[in-house]
Amino acid sequence: MSTKLTLTIDKSIIERAKFYAKQTGRSLSELIENYLADITKESNQTAISPKLEKLVGSVKLPEDFNEQEELQSYFEKKHK
Repeated sequence: MSTKLTLTIDKSIIERAKFYAKQTGRSLSELIENYLADITKESNQTAISPKLEKLVGSVKLPEDFNEQEELQSYFEKKHK
């Protein structure tokens, strides 16, 4: 069941939040609801955020992908 909520928030923050919501294909209400759900959920530290959950499965890695080799290569290039 949805309930209407009135908030008082700085205008510039609302404008940035609306822009962000539009860029990510979500509503401002959805962003706020997800945020409130996230900060009030019971201490289930293994749950992933709604933002990350939307990304799960969107990237297909090759079967021979080696995470350790990729990380090592990344850090070697980064710290040269």
